[in-house]
Amino acid sequence: MEASDIEIKETVPASRKLQSKDARDLLTSASKLIVAKGKKVTTFTDASDEAVAAMLGPTGNLRAPTLVVGKTLLVGFNDEAYSEIFG
Repeated sequence: MEASDIEIKETVPASRKLQSKDARDLLTSASKLIVAKGKKVTTFTDASDEAVAAMLGPTGNLRAPTLVVGKTLLVGFNDEAYSEIFG
C-alpha cells in the first residue's frame, strides 16, 4: 500500500474474527464487491447470500485482505483487480 501512496484509515488485527454478519454489514455501504480467490475474480453488485459466502473463507471468517475503496469492497488479493482500482 505504501508503494502506491495509499492511506490506510483502519487496520483490524487478525485476532478479531469477522464473520458473515460483519461481511453483510460491509456490503450495505458498497455498490460493488470484487472477490479474488487465486486467479479467479468475481464481481457482485448486490448483497446476496452468494456474495456474502464468497467473502468468507473455509473457517467462516472474512477473508483477508479486505479493503473498502470508496463504494467498492475488495476481498482477497489479485494483482489485476488491485491495478484496476488503484491504477
